[in-house]
Amino acid sequence: MSRTRRGLLTGARSAFAERGLKKTTMQHVAAAAGVAKATLYNHFRTKDDVAQALVAFELDRLAALAAELPLTVAVPALAEEVGAHPVLRRLAETEPETLVQMMGLDSERWGDVVLTLASALRISRPEAELVCRWLLGLVLQPGTAPERAAQAAVVTGQLVG
Repeated sequence: MSRTRRGLLTGARSAFAERGLKKTTMQHVAAAAGVAKATLYNHFRTKDDVAQALVAFELDRLAALAAELPLTVAVPALAEEVGAHPVLRRLAETEPETLVQMMGLDSERWGDVVLTLASALRISRPEAELVCRWLLGLVLQPGTAPERAAQAAVVTGQLVG
């Protein structure tokens, strides 16, 4: 991924976390990324395109994070990343219907996410399916950091036990 595109998505993350998806404009994203609006439009046609690219970027980022860590550290780290993610928290508070719509994946995309997580965590597909479903639950009901840590310990215990 180019440095410019990465910067645009980082700006989008910041803008969406601050304003939510509905209230964020392409100008807000460009400003948060520190570029002219024309630069943003060179990479993305619509705000929905930006949002979809951000979801893919974040999934790739989380998979890379998980792949670098031992399972007993990766699962709690993923739980905290998902539970405290600034865009997810903003959408859960102000646009829950948008959040639910964004998290709805068709079966092919869901399968891709599961396989990516299985590979990153070095676990079986059924185990990855379980972890994915738990993480998806954290998107909608994150609980507190201590609750996420306790749940991660249970999940990890099931995976290594």
